[in-house]
Amino acid sequence: MSSKKVLAAIVGFFFMLILYTPPGHAKVILKLQSGIPLALPVLGSNATWIAEKIKDATNGELTITVFEPGKIVGAMEVLEAVSKGQIEAGYGPSGFWEGKMSGAAFFTAIPFGPEIPEYIAWMFYGNGLKLYQEMYDSAGYNVKVLPTIIMSAETSGWYRKKINSPADLKGLNIRFFGLGGKVMKKLGASVSLLPGGEIFPALERGAIDATEFSVPTVDTRMGFYKVAKFNYFPGWHQPATLNELLINKATWNKLSKAHQTIIEMVCMAAMIHSIAHSEGPQGKIVKENKEKHGVENVYWSKEMLDRFHKAWLEVAEEESAKDAFFKKVWLDVQAFRAEYKTWLDLGFLPRK
Repeated sequence: MSSKKVLAAIVGFFFMLILYTPPGHAKVILKLQSGIPLALPVLGSNATWIAEKIKDATNGELTITVFEPGKIVGAMEVLEAVSKGQIEAGYGPSGFWEGKMSGAAFFTAIPFGPEIPEYIAWMFYGNGLKLYQEMYDSAGYNVKVLPTIIMSAETSGWYRKKINSPADLKGLNIRFFGLGGKVMKKLGASVSLLPGGEIFPALERGAIDATEFSVPTVDTRMGFYKVAKFNYFPGWHQPATLNELLINKATWNKLSKAHQTIIEMVCMAAMIHSIAHSEGPQGKIVKENKEKHGVENVYWSKEMLDRFHKAWLEVAEEESAKDAFFKKVWLDVQAFRAEYKTWLDLGFLPRK
């Protein structure tokens, strides 16, 4: 055989190797529905970011097609849809399932609880991840849960009228999320949990008097400043906000170990991405809301913060008495935080 033929044969062989996908690495396409509008900075857009990075990291072997809320199922139906295999994956906050599993919101945000570093520490070096999966398993949901983006403290909400005392909360119609919502109920507010796409219309037509939702960049995109001019701080109800990636457990178990590891690593990378993305632009947006949109940025008085905190401790005690899993998580969080506080008090400069 001539040298040219030998060279042609070698080139052809290696070309076939490039095109050949080994057994166990067949292309996989998963459908993922978000519970949050994808256009929202970080909060929603990270679902697409995660899908893109997974596709790149697997050289296209694993593709996740991302759908807007309601495209396949309702935003509040994502958990059941993933568990039943109607869709392979879902994205959003675990707090959406608080009505199905008491304590679900612990894995999204904890009132007066840990900020980002401590929250991540509890998740990955405490019992957070173990308890998170246990919650879904014990409730009979066929899902694998992975924590993904984590965001800065939220604003404490947008109000049509100024709140001067706890009495002003009585009878207030407000959209409020998770465990913080239970606190607001205890203080006399009428609380609803509307999906993101329904909040502004409800606020605009007066069906609700106030709402909380996310960080300033997201809230501004939602347009709340157009109808509610009092933006309250700090976000006592969500000092840090975690979202989750849910994958049908049968689907997860069929994935190769390499693909599982890549998904886990991309979810962790999404946390770093979301921290930077949610921390960086907030100061500018808060300033613009005041100067361009006439928003009054209000910091809660000590009286109000003390009342919120007292109400939260009452809620935690009441919920612990009603639900064993809620109590288990609450005790674990408190134990972790008590030990972490030793480091927190010694390792950092005091806040001014």
